[in-house]
This record gives sequence, structure tokens and C-alpha cells, in this order.
Amino acid sequence: MMTKGARKTGEKEESFEEALRRLEEIVQRLEGGDLSLEESLRVFEEGVRLARVCSQQLDLAERRIDILMRDQRGEVMAVQGDPDSFGKKGGEDEGEGQAG
Repeated sequence: MMTKGARKTGEKEESFEEALRRLEEIVQRLEGGDLSLEESLRVFEEGVRLARVCSQQLDLAERRIDILMRDQRGEVMAVQGDPDSFGKKGGEDEGEGQAG
């Protein structure tokens, strides 16, 4: 019997965060240089698989965002704003005018 999230090959399907965390651990182990050649290859192979998992999940998220950003006619909605301002709290400049 397969557990939730398991694939037919027996591999567990990691969340993006789990895969990224494990990938960071693999990079640290490989950079440490303390692994045998065989262990390095095994760990590297796992890292490649995890990188693919992360890439696929990012692609899926991008497609979902694209769908959510479409209007009723199916056209991508324009969103005004400075990409560098995303993540800043507030949303307005404090008393600064725009240079132009």
C-alpha cells in the first residue's frame, strides 16, 4: 500500500519547501568535500531530482498566477507598480515626488 504523496516508484512527493531545504543540505554536503565518489554521485543525483521538483512546482505556481491575473475576456490584466516596491510595507512614498 502506498502512502499519501508516494509515487509508483516509491519516491515521496516533496513540498517545494521540503525539496528546497533538502537541496540546500545536499549543496552543503557536496561543498564540504567529505563524501566518497560513490556517495557524492548518489547525493548529486538526488539533488538533480529535487531541483526538477522545485522547477516543476515553480512552473505550476507561475501558471496558476497567470490564470488568476486574467480578466473575464481571458486577457492578462495590467498591474501598475514598481516591481522593487513589492514586499515593502505601506504602498506610498512618504512625501516624495516622482522623478521624471
